[in-house]
Amino acid sequence: MSLLMPKKVKFRKMMKGRSKGNDNRGTTVAFGSYGIKGMEARWITARQLEAARRVLLRYLKKGGKIWIRIFPAKPVTQKGAETPMGGGKGGVDHYVFPMKPGRVIFEIDGITEAEARQAFAKAGQKLPVKTKFVKQNEV
Repeated sequence: MSLLMPKKVKFRKMMKGRSKGNDNRGTTVAFGSYGIKGMEARWITARQLEAARRVLLRYLKKGGKIWIRIFPAKPVTQKGAETPMGGGKGGVDHYVFPMKPGRVIFEIDGITEAEARQAFAKAGQKLPVKTKFVKQNEV
């Protein structure tokens, strides 16, 4: 299982940060014909992205192409179970993408609209955000 994670990072650990407002980048379908757009602010983990990607691959079979428009580069730390207070911040456990409303997550091309809608409906169930189906020339 090849989970998405950065090869190299400038800083190993990162602060939580706050996610407010809508996304102003990556909000339109740029590569494929159809896309799936996230409508909530939430962290999407590398595992959730991978699960959704696998669902989409099942619908593509041999034809078509998938674009993953987000990349989990934010490290999330976790302290060991039953560790006493103090002792600093825990080690990096997994990576996430801090999602804002309006961001296109996946794009797809080479299949019919009906198949794409069905594929994105299934993939959307694997993601922790409400999603919306979008076409190439929609804003």
